[in-house]
Amino acid sequence: MQYENTPISSNVEDRRGQGGGGGMPMGRGGLGIGAIIIVFAISYFTGISPQVLMGGAEIVSNSMNPQQQTQPASSGPAVDPNDPTRKFLAHIMGATEDVWTTVLPQQTGVKYAPATLVIYDGATRSGCGGARSAMGPFYCPIDKKVYLDTSFFNDMKTKYGGGGDFAYAYVVAHEIGHHVQDLLGILDKVDAAKERVGQTQANALSVRVELQADCLAGVWAANANQKWQILEPGDIEKALATAQAIGDDRLQTAARGYAVPDSFTHGSAAARQQWLTAGLKSGDIRSCDTFSK
Repeated sequence: MQYENTPISSNVEDRRGQGGGGGMPMGRGGLGIGAIIIVFAISYFTGISPQVLMGGAEIVSNSMNPQQQTQPASSGPAVDPNDPTRKFLAHIMGATEDVWTTVLPQQTGVKYAPATLVIYDGATRSGCGGARSAMGPFYCPIDKKVYLDTSFFNDMKTKYGGGGDFAYAYVVAHEIGHHVQDLLGILDKVDAAKERVGQTQANALSVRVELQADCLAGVWAANANQKWQILEPGDIEKALATAQAIGDDRLQTAARGYAVPDSFTHGSAAARQQWLTAGLKSGDIRSCDTFSK
């Protein structure tokens, strides 16, 4: 992936080396430790704050104190601004901001407001509660931030499709896709709809949200490639391999030996590949209507 010519974002908050972070974000209700392990296995790659898998709302109750939740842990050593991982992520965030600032109002009439990417190691705090490495990357609608433990990229190399720069960019772009959904009001509508249906239907809505975020990641990549020629041979294949590796059917089978489609919250391997490809081919948000298909 050729990303060096893309803009550099200032919306990267580096908390690595600070430690701490508090407990796991919880919604309404809870699960036993065995179920929690399965939940983490299923939610370990991309998504909205994992409390949606814990039987709670995707947005934590507003009774929580956002200032208390988002307060970083004790300050740690200064982080090198030239750190390769930080520089890479600043470029990817810059590319998402540049693309969506143009594409979102053109295609929807909605102005784009940038999110912030928080990179950390081990644990930190988010507006949705504690963030831990085991949760994988997630977007918190309360503070408009994406949380990413950068050690996740090492797991991608060994477990999820083999990694690679474009596959890593896909992770960030998927989470920014959730931010775009948030700006469009989709997350609020889905959250309200979940209150009116049973768990199976709520899971199905979660799948639609996740597949749309995959498609939006593809839309971003198509437009970024048109502008900066970021894609190199093999990049798309690596991203598709990642999308396949983290399908609910694959993750559930790995976690407990079988898959339960009614419990899917992110989509099957085939569906994730399908919708990422749809966005890559079209570059148009209108191709990402996962709710009517």
